[in-house]
Amino acid sequence: MLSREEILEVLSEYDLKDLSIATLGSHTALHILKGAKEEGLRSVVVCEEGRTTPYERLGVADEIIVVESFQDMLDEEVQERLRELNAIVVPHGSFVAYVGLDGIENEFCVPMFGNRRLLRWESERYLERKLLERAGVKVPKVFDSPEDIDRPVIVKFPGARGGRGYFICSDSEEFEEKAERLIEDGVIDEEDLEQAHIEEYVVGTNFCVHYFRSVVEDTVEVLGMDRRYETNIDGLVRMPASDQLEAGLEPSYVISGNIPVVVRESLLVQLYEMGDRVVRASEDIEEPGFIGPFCLQTLCTENLEFYVFELSARIDGGTNVTFLPYAYLKFGEIVTMGRRIAKEVREARDKGLLEDVVT
Repeated sequence: MLSREEILEVLSEYDLKDLSIATLGSHTALHILKGAKEEGLRSVVVCEEGRTTPYERLGVADEIIVVESFQDMLDEEVQERLRELNAIVVPHGSFVAYVGLDGIENEFCVPMFGNRRLLRWESERYLERKLLERAGVKVPKVFDSPEDIDRPVIVKFPGARGGRGYFICSDSEEFEEKAERLIEDGVIDEEDLEQAHIEEYVVGTNFCVHYFRSVVEDTVEVLGMDRRYETNIDGLVRMPASDQLEAGLEPSYVISGNIPVVVRESLLVQLYEMGDRVVRASEDIEEPGFIGPFCLQTLCTENLEFYVFELSARIDGGTNVTFLPYAYLKFGEIVTMGRRIAKEVREARDKGLLEDVVT
């Protein structure tokens, strides 16, 4: 595990008047890069060959570092170039998936915005649940074995797979049937099945809430929220029930887009309280706790209670929805999550707090 001292030693060599914000060319990179430019910082993207077009044509990247594979971000030559550019790297879902947790924790010796140690707590289900339970937020019931299933459940698999392979069932027999079908189709494998996470299917409306823990302002902000557009389930529910049965299609939950939403204003109190609790729990688990963006994926029941079913310990894909309404109310202008990150980096630098927002 890279020590804090090693990262701060790298940071001590930086020209703080010439900082860069860098990220991997995927996921939420466009908004991260644009946000950096809006706050007067250099923007740098590490991109695979053949995937540079959006960053070139939209003009959001001041520098593009081209690699054969995203995993090459761990190469010493790439890391050295990032350090030469005084880069603060912003992690996102694709960064975690391609570079890997072990690489991020042990090999990637470039200052990162946020708490890199908390990335594992979102990726491993038992750790994620431990954090949420410590925070005291409502979570769906978890079943240790398919034989214990006694109500509708959703079955999830490890890794940043964007909902691929998830399925709903109501008993162990249905579990085995659907799992076998997914294995035959090559969607999951036996190893995935052994690590299946089985949790109660809570019926409610979906709100993915985008938070920002500001070290500079010493507060937890709610900036916006979205719901997920998923294929093919969202296509199936547009069909009449009789046609759904006749079609015989197996629903899937692969995220293909994001839709901005807002909650009833009276429910915001609950969301702020949940964010505060999760931040306090993160401080107890991995000091200094959350830094910058994190997301709670929630379901709001008919009793207007929120259940948290997933956590993102970094910028979430739903922030690609440009207009974050509560960010607008706070800052009086459109502020994307990418710009909010850059604003925090810039202000931390100007106030001598940069060491407190990177790990």
